[in-house]
Amino acid sequence: MVYMYKLWKILKEMGIPDHLTCLLRNLYAGQEPTVRTGHGTTDWFQIGKGVRQGCILSPCLFNLYAEYIMRNAGLEEAQAGIKIAGRNINNLRYADDTILTAESEGELKSLLRKVKEEGKKVGLKLNIQKTKIMASVQTVSDFIFLGSKITIDGDCSHEIKRILLLGRKVMTNLDSIFKKQRHYFANKGLSSQGYGFSTSHVWM
Repeated sequence: MVYMYKLWKILKEMGIPDHLTCLLRNLYAGQEPTVRTGHGTTDWFQIGKGVRQGCILSPCLFNLYAEYIMRNAGLEEAQAGIKIAGRNINNLRYADDTILTAESEGELKSLLRKVKEEGKKVGLKLNIQKTKIMASVQTVSDFIFLGSKITIDGDCSHEIKRILLLGRKVMTNLDSIFKKQRHYFANKGLSSQGYGFSTSHVWM
């Protein structure tokens, strides 16, 4: 939950101009909502935390709140993470959903601990019930994907040889079928001649 008095402090530390912060403070000052139910509406009541629901500024304000936490947690300088296009990535965020990435269990625990500690300082708590861990799968040098062999070095010669071998196996299996068909048509031809019918030979 975003605490407004902490938000104003964060905006100042993040370099947001004072006049913009003042406008936001006036927007949030004295806000009173009411709740509509099936039996009518409740009395108006004051709220002192949380960004405004449905306001176009709310995602931006929460992103600044979350960015402040990540910076204080030192994630930008942390070596933990995975390399993508030469860049170290250790967190992905969308609104209040956050993904932390690391190459080892120890690194992941370290990132999670830092984010949890910094989040607690500004009023955000880690929801254990919604927190999941996804481990990496077995590392292999090659695997079959959509019928094609993918190798770690990108060499296609292995795949070409594999397809040729599969082709030979298929032709070997078909050869026995072709032989049976030739034998079948040959016998049909002899049988037809015995009854005086004209015959046509099919060569397989």
